[in-house]
Amino acid sequence: MLSQDLLLTVALGYVVLLFVVAFSADRQGLRRGGLLHSPLVYTLSLSVYCTAWTFYGAVGLAARSGLEFATIYIGPTLVFIGWWWTLRKLVRIGRVHRITSIADLVSSRYGKSPTLAVIVTVIAVIATTPYIALQLRSIVTSFEAISGAEHATRTAFWAACGLAAFTILFGTRSISANERHHGVVAAIALEAVTKLIALIAVGVFAVWGVAGGIGAVFDRMPAEMVDPDTAFGPRWFTMTILAGAAILCLPRQFHVTVVENTDERHLVTASWMFPLYMLLISLFVLPIAIAGLAWLPPGSDPDLFVIQLPLYFEQQELALLAFIGGFSSATSMVIVASIALSIMVSNHIVAPIALNKVLAGRAASGDVRELLLTWRRVTIAGLLALGFLYLSVADEEAALAAMGLTAFVGVAQFLPAMLGGIFWRGATRLGAIAGLSAGGLIWLYTLYLPAIGSVFPPQVLAQGPFGVAALRPQALLGLADTDPLVHATVWSLGVNTLLFLFLSMASGTRPLERLQGVLFVEVFRGAGGETPRFVRREAASEDLFILAQRILGTEPARRLFDGMAREQGLVDALPAADDAMIARLERELAGSVGGASAHAMVMRAIGGEVTSLTELIDIADETQRLIETSARLADKTDELEATANELRRANDRLRRLDRQKDDFLSQVSHELRTPMTSIRSFAEILMAEDSLSHAERDRFTGIIHAECLRLTRLLDEILDISRLEAGGRPLAIAPVAARTVVDSAIYGVAGLAFERGVRTDVVDEAEGAVVAANADRLVQVLINLLSNAMKYNTAPEPRITVTMHAGSGRLFVDVSDNGGGVTREEAEDIFAKFARGRRAEGVGGAGLGLAISRAMMAGMAGTLTVVFRTNGTSFFRVALPLAMEQRPASAPPGGTQAAE
Repeated sequence: MLSQDLLLTVALGYVVLLFVVAFSADRQGLRRGGLLHSPLVYTLSLSVYCTAWTFYGAVGLAARSGLEFATIYIGPTLVFIGWWWTLRKLVRIGRVHRITSIADLVSSRYGKSPTLAVIVTVIAVIATTPYIALQLRSIVTSFEAISGAEHATRTAFWAACGLAAFTILFGTRSISANERHHGVVAAIALEAVTKLIALIAVGVFAVWGVAGGIGAVFDRMPAEMVDPDTAFGPRWFTMTILAGAAILCLPRQFHVTVVENTDERHLVTASWMFPLYMLLISLFVLPIAIAGLAWLPPGSDPDLFVIQLPLYFEQQELALLAFIGGFSSATSMVIVASIALSIMVSNHIVAPIALNKVLAGRAASGDVRELLLTWRRVTIAGLLALGFLYLSVADEEAALAAMGLTAFVGVAQFLPAMLGGIFWRGATRLGAIAGLSAGGLIWLYTLYLPAIGSVFPPQVLAQGPFGVAALRPQALLGLADTDPLVHATVWSLGVNTLLFLFLSMASGTRPLERLQGVLFVEVFRGAGGETPRFVRREAASEDLFILAQRILGTEPARRLFDGMAREQGLVDALPAADDAMIARLERELAGSVGGASAHAMVMRAIGGEVTSLTELIDIADETQRLIETSARLADKTDELEATANELRRANDRLRRLDRQKDDFLSQVSHELRTPMTSIRSFAEILMAEDSLSHAERDRFTGIIHAECLRLTRLLDEILDISRLEAGGRPLAIAPVAARTVVDSAIYGVAGLAFERGVRTDVVDEAEGAVVAANADRLVQVLINLLSNAMKYNTAPEPRITVTMHAGSGRLFVDVSDNGGGVTREEAEDIFAKFARGRRAEGVGGAGLGLAISRAMMAGMAGTLTVVFRTNGTSFFRVALPLAMEQRPASAPPGGTQAAE
């Protein structure tokens, strides 16, 4: 054990260090650049999420429930990695609309509704109270554990007082959202490093100092800690969702993420660095829990394993470091949460009261500012007092994790209204009010109040109020076998979301609410928070200057109005109170008193807007029309791009066809010139030489005759394809025995097969099939396919397979060889006239055979296509209708859709 004096001295010294860091950071805060304005400090400040719950309670949760502890870290990690665009949108909205808190965000989105701001503030205060109590309890229990003191309630009291003093000193210097709390952020960043180092140090000691290595510590792990059947149930997924919602909805987390953000680009770094921080701080949670269960005496509090483990092995310095790490975790949360909630209370509860004082003319310069600052300080002290009170009445046996989860369910009630507000223009104030109110009340009834043992007598929990079992707080409508956390989450969030959606769709929106919806949802498209040019507002500049003085103070108001005057080109005069100037003033005041209060003050000062209801609705309508027009233009751009791609492909194909035409002309010229040269040469010999023998004359005449036949065949091919394409005389169609035609074609190429050593096999799966075709033309098509397969096959042992099969009223004849077939690129043009595949190089022919064959098949109501197998090889398929008397019903096997 360590002495109380030593602990108090170290804790006090650590607090003094925080004061020094905060004071130095505040002095340097106005300078741009440097470490203070870096993404590193911003990301470390986000670790305010890791409170005493994650420092102590995560180990306790792992010891009690195994892998359930991981949900605390998985939820935020998923948000920062997968929902980075949501965080960016929140930060952009916060900057453009000068948002001061999550209550300000929700109320500003829904027509700057004061009612919504109050509801969110009340829920936030109620939800944060047990969380503050959790931090105070962690300080008390850790102090008791490390010092041996009992009933250290005074410790919690003085800790609360010290935290209140620090928060008031560095968190309530200004009411402007422009003036960031640089000192607080720097202190939180330091505490983030401290608690990370402390937890890792204890983890390293547990693994290598106690267990003797990673393998050794996990050998002592109870099997139930990683049992997937019990770990990954409804509670596990509910906790993951709640942790993800908390990173968006916790007032302190919203404050450091959105309000304290000085550069939107810092989110890029935070999107990977914060998940990395989550990984590092959770790395040793399970080993510490295992080591505590294995080596500490039975009955040890799992929430204190982080401190008890070093103490048990007499590592006093490590225990002290762990105490400071836990102290850092608790203080960082309390400080930021108190600042965030004090802003919400002062802006949305106190400011409306101050508004009456301003409008009555009883406020002097800066009175409202001083009033709000005073109430922020009072609120900070009151929040810590509430946390201390909750600690004294809550169940002393409740685990830290249970207290934290109670708060998580409460702040999760903000999620439907928040996400709906920034992504759905149809979300309405009525839906948000109804959803938040109903969800908050159900959360209080089913989870919050039952956690305070003295509120609900045992018989109410067991039998329901007035004996109505269906109203039991933790078993509504008889759902008695559900985990209390899952039960409360499903009921509260479910009713909240359903009411929000249903009433938003059923109710209409007010003009300002509709306008704010457009500005929030389309924050990346619009002109920021500028008031649209349709809104015409006018007032006396003197009245607005007096209003600004009463809220901001004389000097800040003077600087603001001088700047606006210079922008209008005026010197030594107040700026003209035109629409742009009034909009600018409202945004500046919103940064101090919140959007709802600022709007109300400005509206009362200028005597209302002269824009009609119809005009204001037209603003949103025109904005939507512009957005829809932009979307249509984007679609047209995509269509034009697709058309351009099609034209490029068509142009490439035309180029290929043009090259093929040139190749054909060259080939035809060669084919014509060769026989003509022979005919001419031998004819001249016959004419000039009278001494030729009879045998020589017969041989030369035979050569001339053969060359003439060769010319005739070439001309016939050209004429055939021309007649077929022109749709000349139709072919005579009659029933034909398919096998007979195939055999005739094979006999026709038997000589070529023998010459080239090609083996030909026939697989007849449509025995006796009869097709409607022209027998001669069909034989000609098959001979062309078979001869091509023989001439162009370069396999060492060439082989051709002819497969016949029927289906869907058609006969299919597949001609394949083991040479690989044509490629997909060649298949696009292989049936064009004059086209020849890559394997045709060095082989004669004009490239008309396949074009003629396809035209013949079309004349017989059939097709000739290329079919590709899954391995990339291909074959040719002939398809013809079966004769009417024979229609097999089986589907054609093999192959994919033909590429034509």
